[in-house]
Amino acid sequence: MTTMTVKLRGIPETEASIGWAGSHSITVDRPEGKAGGRGLGFNGGQLLGLAIGGCFCNDLYYVAYEMGIRLASVAVDVTVTFDGNPLLATSAAVQVAIESIDESADLDGLLQRAQASSTVSNSISQGVPVRISKSSFS
Repeated sequence: MTTMTVKLRGIPETEASIGWAGSHSITVDRPEGKAGGRGLGFNGGQLLGLAIGGCFCNDLYYVAYEMGIRLASVAVDVTVTFDGNPLLATSAAVQVAIESIDESADLDGLLQRAQASSTVSNSISQGVPVRISKSSFS
């Protein structure tokens, strides 16, 4: 079993937050004019799309490496659809364009294997449970 922890903390005088894991950070905010948001960073829906697409990009490179395929280009676009009140993600569509240096590479097989191993999209599809609890600051 593997665990990963990310931390988020409010940025004083902004109502935005900064999130980090290890030495990497990202700013999280609401759109400008929405509930005090200033548009200083990504909102949660955008982060969900980035998590799906970013994980899939990594999976493409992992699987390509395993299959001995050298990728010339990778383009991934993710569209997340939201509906209801409270607003919930109801679907995510991932469009992928890849090119290999070797024109005979099995890109269909690469896509299938990357999809089968994609941690984030498979976790969401399975309905990963989320538990929220109160704690003290640390």
